[in-house]
Amino acid sequence: MNIGQRLKRLRTKNGLTLEELANRSELTKGFLSQVERELTSPSISNLSNILEALGVTLGEFFKDTELTKKVFNQEDFFLQEEEGYQIQWIVPNAQKNKMEPILIEIASQEKSKVIEPHEGEELGYVLSGKIELILEDESLVVKKGQTFYIDGNQAHYLINKAKSNAQVLWICTPPIF
Repeated sequence: MNIGQRLKRLRTKNGLTLEELANRSELTKGFLSQVERELTSPSISNLSNILEALGVTLGEFFKDTELTKKVFNQEDFFLQEEEGYQIQWIVPNAQKNKMEPILIEIASQEKSKVIEPHEGEELGYVLSGKIELILEDESLVVKKGQTFYIDGNQAHYLINKAKSNAQVLWICTPPIF
């Protein structure tokens, strides 16, 4: 989220000049200009004062944020490496959304972390390799091109017993990673 750009849109929507907003928020015109141009970031206190002058609460300002970017590239992804596997978030800040898509790559003879029981559902699509989906009392083999769909109401994890890495597109709702 570009706070400065968003503040500028709100200011112009309200028909205010930088000077008028500065007077209402008790901040300097220069500071507000720097915030709008993303040259500096306001403190929570200053942001609260600016938003109050614009007639918007902090909650409304952040709640009303739309996901403006619809297409994401490799450079938008976030990678976390764990022993034996890696997780790549393929939608930035997905934890705030209703679902969380990740790519998980599990090395040969390794397993993912155990996901404890939770509310929600999960879907996995095996992009390459073959994995075993281990549920509390069940083991299911899922191969390249196949999917799994489960409730999150029991502990589960993925294990790769094959000689090559496996890659799975895993989508959870609500976000759990």
